[in-house]
Amino acid sequence: MDDSLQAQELDHVLIIEDDERLAGLTRDYLEANGFQVTVEADGARGVERILSLQPDLVILDLMLPGEDGLSICRRVRSDYAGPIMMLTARTDDMDQVLGLEMGADDYVPKPVQPRVLLARMRALLRRAEPGAAGEETRLTFSDLVIDNATREAWLDGERIDLTSAEFDLLWLLASNAGRVLTREEIFDRLRGIRYDGQDRSIDVRVSRIRPKIGDDPNQPHRIKTVRSKGYLFVRDG
Repeated sequence: MDDSLQAQELDHVLIIEDDERLAGLTRDYLEANGFQVTVEADGARGVERILSLQPDLVILDLMLPGEDGLSICRRVRSDYAGPIMMLTARTDDMDQVLGLEMGADDYVPKPVQPRVLLARMRALLRRAEPGAAGEETRLTFSDLVIDNATREAWLDGERIDLTSAEFDLLWLLASNAGRVLTREEIFDRLRGIRYDGQDRSIDVRVSRIRPKIGDDPNQPHRIKTVRSKGYLFVRDG
């Protein structure tokens, strides 16, 4: 790695994966592409490693010895704000839904091409950065305040507990208030991939966001579902 790259502050990625060969190959590939990488094989140490290292991004296997990825994700979410990418050989739709409900930001089935993995990681890291200079960074809707500079939101003055992915979706919808965003557009903006018509991750996140912002899940007034199209964040007044 050249001196100019070493002089920069590298993004730190923690890989929690018990497949030694896969973890090693992933580590080598990411290090060659400018990341600092730590590998942990024992799920029982996963929570402690995430909370002590506070990496910029976590790649978390679902099936681990000691403690599974879903449990690790759930336990760290209140104290770790960075993106979590769940990587697993299982493709069960319910596993994906559970992963997202536990706070995962992305769910990638194995095997995944290294360049695809890298692109998904970079997309997550870009979304975790504060808004660029000159962009509007705070939106206010009655008793709801959303701040993209601090990546926090408040309802009635109380801070809302949002995962990184939930904040990204809330900010995207709120910054386009009054306009219907299709699922295709949301997927393109948030994940950089085309919507396949089957992925339920956006719907899961909307269902988790609604009660957090005071929306009635049965009769939402703030984030409305537009049948066969997508979602609409309603303006005040």
